[in-house]
Amino acid sequence: MNKLSYDLHVHSCLSPCGDEDMTPANIIGMAAVKELAIIAVTDHNSCKNCPAVMSMAEQYGILAVPGMELCTMEEVHVLCLFAKLQDAMEFDAFVSTKLIKIPNNEKIFGKQEIYNTMDQCIGTEPYLLINATEIPFGQLDEIMKRYHGIYIPAHIDKNANSLLSNLGFIPPDSRFSCAEIRDVGRLPELRQSNPYLNQCNIITNSDAHTLASINEPKNFLKVRNRSIEGVLEALSIRLSL
Repeated sequence: MNKLSYDLHVHSCLSPCGDEDMTPANIIGMAAVKELAIIAVTDHNSCKNCPAVMSMAEQYGILAVPGMELCTMEEVHVLCLFAKLQDAMEFDAFVSTKLIKIPNNEKIFGKQEIYNTMDQCIGTEPYLLINATEIPFGQLDEIMKRYHGIYIPAHIDKNANSLLSNLGFIPPDSRFSCAEIRDVGRLPELRQSNPYLNQCNIITNSDAHTLASINEPKNFLKVRNRSIEGVLEALSIRLSL
């Protein structure tokens, strides 16, 4: 088993809430400086900066997992991670058809910049990415299987845009095997009030919107092999009760 440091929730300048200096090259450069082994750039409702991120990561020897932070119909934020870039981009196209189309106002919400593998801005996303989509949380198990990915309810201990804050409970037919929390100290409390979490892997990430906020190598995953498939496998193994 390999013990690898990770940060699987980082926003680039494609997210309107992300700083403009959160370009793919800058993110990967900072991850290298901080000696992270695994990173995922998970922009709101888009994977369009994943090709540049993965290209840059390969140059630095960092394992980049293609991903997205999806906003469901219920405004629940969910990390979606994929085995292959092609799957992520096909999911991106699907989500685009389900996004409520409201033009982005850069002066209010911020820019939504798309970068190429040379770290050059090649365009912007015209529709506001922080909107809810028309995708219900209850359909994610079926949808993510179609795109060979996994889904992880994001920051479930947050007071907004989380599974517990927005739905008030974990649906009894849920099948996710991993959840993200912000405050690890709250894990015993969360598990006591939500027994389903006892069989889930728990991860914690930076949810970084600035370069300085990207995590130091303080959180680790044990993976069978150093690959995207190895990361997804480690996150997908359901724990014994």
